[in-house]
Amino acid sequence: MAVEKRKPNPIDIHVGSRVRLRRTMSGMSQEKLGEALGITFQQIQKYEKGANRIGASRLQHIASVLSTPISFFFEDAPGSENIPKDGFAETNSTNYVVDFLSSSDGLQLNRAFVKIEDPKVRRKLVELAKVLAKDD
Repeated sequence: MAVEKRKPNPIDIHVGSRVRLRRTMSGMSQEKLGEALGITFQQIQKYEKGANRIGASRLQHIASVLSTPISFFFEDAPGSENIPKDGFAETNSTNYVVDFLSSSDGLQLNRAFVKIEDPKVRRKLVELAKVLAKDD
C-alpha cells in the first residue's frame, strides 16, 4: 500500500508566500530569518512553500522579526472573500502589487524608487513608466 503524500493546506501556502514576500521586501535572506528565529533556513523554505505549518507563537515571532502585523500574512487568504476588511488590507483589485513585489525586478525597482528623494524626479519616473507601458 502506497503512502499518500499530504498536500499542503491552501492557507499554509498563502501564509508562507506572504512570509516570503515580507522577507524579500525587507531584504532579508532565509538564513538570516532562520538565525533570528533559532531555526534552519531549510525550515524557512518549508514554511514559505506551505509544506510545514507555522504555529501561532512562531508566526508572532516572524511578524516581530519582519516588523509587520500578523494580519499581513492573512490578507487575501483563500476563503477570506466574505470577511470584512479593516481598511488596511489589500483589495482584490490590488493583488498586482503583491505579484509585482514578489518578482525580482519589481522588488529591485521598488527599492531604487523609494531611495529617490526628489518628488519631481519620482513623478517623472512614473510618467516615463506610463509612456513605456502605453498606459494613459
